[in-house]
Amino acid sequence: MVERVFCRVLSLAAVLGGCTQVGPDFQPVPTPWLDTWNTPLLEQAGRRAATPDLRQWWSVFADPTLDALIAEADAHNTELRVAGLRIAEARAQLAIAQTGRYPQVQQIRGESLYLKQDQSGSANARDSVFWQSSLGFDIAWEADFWGRFSRAIESADALYFASEANYADAMVLLRAQVADTYFSLRTVEARLDIAHENAQRQARSLQITERLFRHGENDELDWQQARTQYLATQASIPELENQLNALRNVLCALLGRPPGPLPELAAGRGRLPVPDRAILQDVPARLLQRRPDIRAAEQAVAAQSALVGVAEADLYPSLSLLGSIGWTFVSASHLPDSFQLAAGPSLIWNPFDYGRRKDAVRVEDARLQQLIELYQRDVREAAREADDAASGLVRSLQSAEVRQQASQAAQRSLDLASSQYREGFADFQRVLDAQQLLLQQQDSYLVSRGNAVGSLVALYKALGGGWDPHRAPIDPDTRRQMQQRTDWGDLLDSPAPAGNDTGEPK
Repeated sequence: MVERVFCRVLSLAAVLGGCTQVGPDFQPVPTPWLDTWNTPLLEQAGRRAATPDLRQWWSVFADPTLDALIAEADAHNTELRVAGLRIAEARAQLAIAQTGRYPQVQQIRGESLYLKQDQSGSANARDSVFWQSSLGFDIAWEADFWGRFSRAIESADALYFASEANYADAMVLLRAQVADTYFSLRTVEARLDIAHENAQRQARSLQITERLFRHGENDELDWQQARTQYLATQASIPELENQLNALRNVLCALLGRPPGPLPELAAGRGRLPVPDRAILQDVPARLLQRRPDIRAAEQAVAAQSALVGVAEADLYPSLSLLGSIGWTFVSASHLPDSFQLAAGPSLIWNPFDYGRRKDAVRVEDARLQQLIELYQRDVREAAREADDAASGLVRSLQSAEVRQQASQAAQRSLDLASSQYREGFADFQRVLDAQQLLLQQQDSYLVSRGNAVGSLVALYKALGGGWDPHRAPIDPDTRRQMQQRTDWGDLLDSPAPAGNDTGEPK
């Protein structure tokens, strides 16, 4: 009898649980302009290169020091580790949402009471003392008639995938920041070396003019002008050293180290790569949509779309199936034991609260439209970043080429001015002007090369390159620590990526 009743209840719940889903189904946000968008500026770079593996784009620089720094940042950067832990949090939230498929109340109850009945007023006066014990099981299952729970699961599922995309985005940003900081540091090192080299050259000129002035062979003007130029160059050295220290500290923070020296940077001091060896010929628009931050924004839209359905389900009655089984045992022999069985549906609806619930749906829909607008803005911003980086790369390469020629001309000009001054055919002012121009052109050339490398890094970042879908978001030590503290089950295991989830175009 009991089994038949509960079988019927469960069958009815199964039928009602999958009836319908109210609210909008998620639709990808359209961006039709991407079908024809490209970055034609890259075609001006001249050399066509094979498209590198975007997951490890920094390998095009062939710099073992950079490879080691990025590997260390992957292992110890705090922001990346926190982003990985948020995946575990999102999986736990998804597991909580999935419990809506099952009875919301599953309660075993038991109690034991000491009872004393005073019957002094009756004809057969006597006191009764006995124990009463009861054991029962209650169950309540709200049928997912309008898709309230399935929409909540859909939202939690989208947020879980958004957390994975946010982790990938954190990896993209981290690796780009490490590379950009590293090459900025190398640029400052090269500029510092150039400043020291020119300071030494100007120091020799200062010694010559001072000696000539002391011996009365020249006036004081040449000496003071040489001294002014030398001191100005010397003043720029502490500024560059301060920049170098600040960049070193930024790199330490990215690596998860305290501020301090980086001995591994001693090798390859001031070495900058040639960025035109790794130029992409174009930027396929489909790569922008595969950027982790764009995918995270799309998943946020999907999650909010499901929440509209959750709010809309509150407009309708909720149908629950209730069941209860109980046994009562009494120690008194003159009182019988009892058995209770109750089962049936329960309908709850508050029509007088309809206006508030309808406004709640409107709130969720407004939030959905906001996320749609933000998604479209993010796609446009991604395209802008790619185009800016492409333009910066092309223009910086053009500038570096011209400034390299200008540096060579400035060096030749200084050699000629020095020779003419020694032979008495030119005054010392021409030498000073040539020295100053040489320092300016050499420094500008290094800045242009550094800008070109930085733009190339920014281009790879704009394409969403630099993340590995097979990398475990939680390292083994952290996993062991969390499992020792809490029973995580299999939620800390990394699920296999579905389909072509490598960030590369199909």
